[in-house]
Amino acid sequence: MFIATRDDIVSGRVTDIYFIRTKRILEALGDETVVRMEFHTKSLPYKRAIFAGLRDALEVLEGKPVNVYAIPEGTVFYPNEPLMIIEGRYRDFAVFEAALLGILRHYTSVTTKAARIKIAAGDKTVLFFGIRSAHPAIAPMLDRAAYIGGLDGVSGVLGAEMLGIKPQGTMPHALIITIGDPVKAREAFDKYVEPEVPRIALTDTFYDERYESLLAAETLKDKLYGVRLDTPSSRRGNMRAIVKEVRRTLDIHGYKHVKIIVSGGLDEEKIMELRDVADGFGVGTAIARPKNIDISADIVEKLVDGKRVPISKRGKLPGAKNIYVKGNERLIGLLDEAERYESMGYRGLMVKRMENGKLIREYPSDEEIRNRVLEQLKNLDL
Repeated sequence: MFIATRDDIVSGRVTDIYFIRTKRILEALGDETVVRMEFHTKSLPYKRAIFAGLRDALEVLEGKPVNVYAIPEGTVFYPNEPLMIIEGRYRDFAVFEAALLGILRHYTSVTTKAARIKIAAGDKTVLFFGIRSAHPAIAPMLDRAAYIGGLDGVSGVLGAEMLGIKPQGTMPHALIITIGDPVKAREAFDKYVEPEVPRIALTDTFYDERYESLLAAETLKDKLYGVRLDTPSSRRGNMRAIVKEVRRTLDIHGYKHVKIIVSGGLDEEKIMELRDVADGFGVGTAIARPKNIDISADIVEKLVDGKRVPISKRGKLPGAKNIYVKGNERLIGLLDEAERYESMGYRGLMVKRMENGKLIREYPSDEEIRNRVLEQLKNLDL
């Protein structure tokens, strides 16, 4: 398979050839120049984004002779704000630039989309079903990125195991088609699947959603937790009407306890149309293949004769920067002017996390990062 191993990544083999040539040239010249490289965004496809992927980025840099500053993983940020800074001889970390950008861009893009989906869903449950939308080599990364973005669970087995949570999901159409009868398929699921797994019936394989949902309820009775409708692009065209029809049918037959889960082709707009009539959602492709959060990396300072000198290519702002916050206020100031901003009551979001290749701060758990995201989402719109 054309996939990179962890060793390939942390050894610098996953890189562009021009970084290898740059490293070789600088070493041949005996260049010792110490720089600060800043990772930031110039623009976003949305109002704001969620910074993610820091843990993997730090693992790539661990053991290298560099210092790293970064805002916390799971932090909301805006255009033109700094996210991470690497300090050291450029020749010592040049070959990792491509991998670091790939990690931060992809993670941040997926986590941001997951957070937007969660905002759209309000207090309704959202599960991530998206590992089939990408190469399986990165399935656990997608699961983690979606989960820390605020989603309530993932279906991926390996990703859930690495997160320390239980994978969640119902059944595929293939099970029902293979058995040939939706009633027999649900009976088999109930008989052979662990009792602690919620009984959620997929109800759009052979028949009308309303009929199949009622059939599922009459088959499993009180055991039935919910029904899943996987047909947003239904032949009948109006998913909201279908959900309301299924809800009324279940209610009038005494199955008010049965929840309705919608999946298949959902995005923020479709979820907002359904969140007052559905009880939960399964979302895959929209999160796994989101709009790109274009994070850039640029040298913004050089150490010259023992003094840090602001420098950058044209179109970029020189000087290593930090995000300073005070209540609802936030502004961008120089990283080395923290004391001045702190004297005015501001707190810098970017802090030193690695010194000479060694982590100097304990990394938070995935659950703590997810809770940080959810806390920030309380007062945000899309």
